Amino acid sequence: MLQINNLHATVADKPILKGLSLSINAGEIHAIMGPNGAGKSTLSYVLGGRPGYAVTGGSVTLTPTAARPELVEGPSLSSSDGEGKNSPSTSSGQTGLGEVDLLSLDPHERAAAGLFLGFQYPVEIPGVSNVQFLREALNAQRKARGEEPLSGGEFLKRARAQADAMGMDMEMLKRPVNVGFSGGEKKRNEMVQMGIIDPALAVLDETDSGLDIDALRIVGDGINRIMRRPDKAVLLITHYQRLLDYVRPDFVHVLAGGRIVRTGGPELALELEREGYGEVIA
Repeated sequence: MLQINNLHATVADKPILKGLSLSINAGEIHAIMGPNGAGKSTLSYVLGGRPGYAVTGGSVTLTPTAARPELVEGPSLSSSDGEGKNSPSTSSGQTGLGEVDLLSLDPHERAAAGLFLGFQYPVEIPGVSNVQFLREALNAQRKARGEEPLSGGEFLKRARAQADAMGMDMEMLKRPVNVGFSGGEKKRNEMVQMGIIDPALAVLDETDSGLDIDALRIVGDGINRIMRRPDKAVLLITHYQRLLDYVRPDFVHVLAGGRIVRTGGPELALELEREGYGEVIA
């Protein structure tokens, strides 16, 4: 599904990622934990293609699942020029064997290839309703993959199902994106967005940040319901073990100094919670 090989990245010419390698297979949930400044959020921004995060070495490939072959064969997953990319690569976006060179794609192309990025602090978009935003985003991705757009009725049926599953009033989807939402409502809204978009790979950056006990359970249940499938994968980035009580990972990685320094199972998160980062990565 996702292969990261010897990834190096800088922010404002400061090296942050220093040879990070990671392999995530379809059907797996991976958690990355680490101290402040380790490079966790930088990794998510590099994968999402955020401007200002420069890749100076390494590669990232995404292999779409067999259930969605159009992601590889579709006509518009790569741009005709290399401007705006955060990768030194100049490839067309395809590397052979069904792999997509993620770093060669613009952010909207990465989304069409099946990537979803969840933010620690979801942004507000005044003047644009959730319904309008999500329908345009979904149909743009479907067009890029050569699929027919959803009609208004089809989209509202999908949106209502996802909102109901998250216990979210449909009236909230008519409001401007995240405007006036509490922290918990923003994260719940993000899960609704993920359910509607239905990505192959979700990178969730500190999704548990600012959540109370009930909201944490609801968000955790949403991640499991939407993404725990044989043809999907999740990369959870978190400081704390508490989210992993609800979303049990297959692997836990410790990120420190810009690279992964230790990997284990769910018990590693408990060890980190008990001993702290200093003891575990010493």
